[in-house]
Formats: sequence, structure tokens, C-alpha cells
Amino acid sequence: MKKFLFFICMLGITTTGYSQFELNKTFKVIPPTAIPPTATKKETPKKVDDKDLFAVVPVVDPKDVKPITEDPTYSNGIEPEPFSMIVKKPDFDDPGQVLKNKLSQSLEHSLVSRGMKVDPRNLVQIDVNFGDIRTKSKYFDVMCRDFGEIDGDLIKATLNNRDVESRLLLQNRYKTFRITFKEGINTFELEALNRGTLGGNTAEFQIYDDTGKLVRSDFWENWDTGVKGKFIIVKE
Repeated sequence: MKKFLFFICMLGITTTGYSQFELNKTFKVIPPTAIPPTATKKETPKKVDDKDLFAVVPVVDPKDVKPITEDPTYSNGIEPEPFSMIVKKPDFDDPGQVLKNKLSQSLEHSLVSRGMKVDPRNLVQIDVNFGDIRTKSKYFDVMCRDFGEIDGDLIKATLNNRDVESRLLLQNRYKTFRITFKEGINTFELEALNRGTLGGNTAEFQIYDDTGKLVRSDFWENWDTGVKGKFIIVKE
């Protein structure tokens, strides 16, 4: 029995040794392929010419350079908005008011084109001198009326800066008022207080002395509001 077991052990050792020899004889190890590192391309810096540097950087005369503090309006090239006490108009308008203004302008243009209303551009806007009047009369009676369409013209009469008629409505018939002046030079003025609904202020006047004699008659047409007619009355 011992011999049999010994024989089996020897047979196993012989078989193992042979197998290992044949394996070592036929198996060949393939070494790994060496991968060379990728070469990094180096960029050669571009040589900068000194002339290019001077071409990029402008040459500034120090005399032309001013400190920023000398210009109070400097704000990155944007002029600041000037201060004003006037309230700015809102960016939006009332649509109803806009329509009303357009209709009013359209109506005015229509009346002007039909000759029913005076073009505002033709209004008299400077005062008028009616000249001097020399007299020995104690007073004058002044008669005024609207010689055009009756459209609500109002005037004011003053003598030496004092009101004689503060608000006289002109109609188609004459209205009369009296002025009594002092010795020497007197200033008499007739002023248009408004424009009529159909155009400028229009009036005709006649001036009589204390004997009923006509001294002066004239008229004005299309005066703007505030325009005055001036007389110098010299009482001798």
C-alpha cells in the first residue's frame, strides 16, 4: 500500500513538471508598446518693433492736457442737464385734450380760409402812436365802437395812467365817455384787452372838444391783446 501511494505521488510530480516546462516553452510574453509623448508646439513670440509702440500710443502735448476738475460739466462725455425750475411736461397727454385741440385748430383754419376769421399771424403786436392834439378845450368826449363783426372786443381807456374806462365792451353803436385833462401835456391811451372771437381787436373812435367840434377820428384793426394806441394831448 505504501508503495502504491508513493508511486502515485511520483507520477503527479512528473506530470506537473512536464506540463510547466511545455507551458514555459510555448508561452511568449508581448511587452507593451512604448508611446512617445506628444511634442508641444512652442509659439515663438512676435517681435514688436519700437515704431509700432509709438504708432499705438498718441503723442500728447502736456500743454493741451487739462485737469478734469477744471471742467465742471465733465461726465464721461455727456453734458449734464441744466437745472431749471420749470416743471417738465409729462411724457403722455390726455387723449381727449389732444382731440379737442386738433378740432379747435381745424375749425380756426376753416374760418380763416373762408374769410370769417383773421389769421393770428396777421395780428398787430406793436403799440400805435396816433399823434399829438393841441387844444384849448377843457375836456374831450370820446366815442368808440366795433366797426367789424361784433365778436366781444373789449378796450380800456386811461388818462395820465389813470383808468377812465376799465372794461368797455365795443358794439355796433358808439359808446361815449369823457376825459378831462390838466394844463400842459397829457397822455391818453386806448388798450385792447382781448382778441375777438373772429380775430383781432377792431375799433373806430371819434374825439370831440367841449364845443362839439370833431378833433380826431381814426380806427384800428386786428390788434393783439395788450396793444395800445397812444395820444399826446397838449392843453394850451
